[in-house]
Amino acid sequence: MSGMEIERKFLVRRGGEYKNLAHAVSRIRQGYIPAEGATVRIRTRDESAYITIKGKSVDGGVSRYEFETEIAMNEAEELFKLCRGGFVDKCRYLVPSGAHMFEVDEFKGANEGLVVAEVELKSADEAFVKPPFIGDEVTSDRRFRNSFIALHPYSEWRDTVPEEYR
Repeated sequence: MSGMEIERKFLVRRGGEYKNLAHAVSRIRQGYIPAEGATVRIRTRDESAYITIKGKSVDGGVSRYEFETEIAMNEAEELFKLCRGGFVDKCRYLVPSGAHMFEVDEFKGANEGLVVAEVELKSADEAFVKPPFIGDEVTSDRRFRNSFIALHPYSEWRDTVPEEYR
């Protein structure tokens, strides 16, 4: 898959309501290979593995070029050896809302307690229905990008996040 990725990201209110609304859940582990001018991610999701290359955002984090392809699990394990910083470990819940699917990521390990939701859109101004557990938008806040979290775990800066999301 390649093309322009358009998504918005939000904090999720405490309480776990999204778990009751989810129609699927998967476990994700990912790391980042250093690259100038792009983000290179290696990810395993349940029994599958992927390499993803993302370009820089052109509009405050809402959209950017993305290339992703599936790779063999043993290739992912070898590529993980090239990753720098920590690894991101999370459970992803898929929650339908209106015509869209929200991906709710509940982080584990050093990022325990952080829960964010993303929705992919066809255009930056596309309307969507927010589920009730969705809170403040953090699309343009780089602290909530997985590549940042891998290097700067949430446990180091969680006190900067409003109480209703911790």
